[in-house]
Amino acid sequence: MKIASDPVSERKAAPGTGVPGAVVIGGDYQGLGIARSLGRHGIPVCVIDDETSIARASRYVRKVVRVGDLRSEASVLDALATARRRLGLSGWVLFPTRDETVAAISANRDALRDDFRVPTPDLASVRRAWDKRETYRLATELRIPIPRTWFPRAEADLATIDTDAPAVVKPAIKEHFFYASRAKAWRADGSAELLSCFRRAAAIVGEGEVIVQEMIPGGGEEQYAYCALFRNGRAVASMTVRRRRQHPSDFGRASTYVETISLPELAEPSVRFLRAIGYYGLVELEYKRDPRDGAFKLLDVNARTWGYHTLGPPAGVDFPYLLFRDQTGAGVDEAHARAGIRWVRLATDVPNALRDIRAGTLRTRDYLRSLRGMHTEAVFCLRDPLPALYEVALLPYLAVKRGL
Repeated sequence: MKIASDPVSERKAAPGTGVPGAVVIGGDYQGLGIARSLGRHGIPVCVIDDETSIARASRYVRKVVRVGDLRSEASVLDALATARRRLGLSGWVLFPTRDETVAAISANRDALRDDFRVPTPDLASVRRAWDKRETYRLATELRIPIPRTWFPRAEADLATIDTDAPAVVKPAIKEHFFYASRAKAWRADGSAELLSCFRRAAAIVGEGEVIVQEMIPGGGEEQYAYCALFRNGRAVASMTVRRRRQHPSDFGRASTYVETISLPELAEPSVRFLRAIGYYGLVELEYKRDPRDGAFKLLDVNARTWGYHTLGPPAGVDFPYLLFRDQTGAGVDEAHARAGIRWVRLATDVPNALRDIRAGTLRTRDYLRSLRGMHTEAVFCLRDPLPALYEVALLPYLAVKRGL
């Protein structure tokens, strides 16, 4: 385990001085956004990561702890214990950026609270978001629309799936599938492809974790999300967006172009779901509008910060900072994002757009027009330029490691 210092941080108060700070677990652009949000307010930040990532280059990151693995519960706990022991991080606020680290922290929430501030709910609450089987079952109970969904446990169960639309084959728990397949889901056209995809997915995650859904027509123009800081049964801060482009275009692992919008009808089902699970903290609920019936159908619930959370500050809602204030007892004023603010991550948006242009699903003129008047880029920042330079240098590594 290696601990590195950013030379810029030597001019600032170091960990161990009694000033509460933040421990960001995961240093990709999502973690970088958290570090910038807090660092601009003078809050010390330590990043723990198991990859070569861009956050370590930020002027706002004071310490970096590099570990070999953060995918297991034991490795997450070991990394936190080492960081606390060596750097004196007691009382710092934890900011997990991946679903598996959220689950590990939630499962050990009571023990971790002896040393850290833990802004995640207990595992029973997180599990309803982490495991999509539970997400969809609860949504059905609450009468929140979802795509037609089946939970086949064996190949014979596929015969009960009665839809002529293309099917989506995906895992109940993304991390059990993504690291092996590098895909979020697979499309199946017809029964033969469905059987093939089911067999491939079951070989990775086991038959009991495979989910089949009817594919909702439409692209980014139909992708939406409701984001919030949720506390005591209400959204203290919120932001509603259209996720206009994603990477890859069909089953996006991450958004690449997002715009804040006014869509009040997403708030009610989102709040109802979060109340039902007793949720606390930052959360993103992803929806897709079904053009066949106009219903907004719940796809995912992410119990953490989301990739484009840096869209929040220019829209008037700085989610990480609000959560930090809430955890440290500083008080949080109600905040709701204004519409019309746009965010892009060029490192993934440009190559994905080129593929769509070659496929004839996107016109060059329309793409270039969409980039005019952009309010914020995921990584580039004049006040903190090094991470963008690091990202350019790391593009070959990221392409090989996880396809960006």
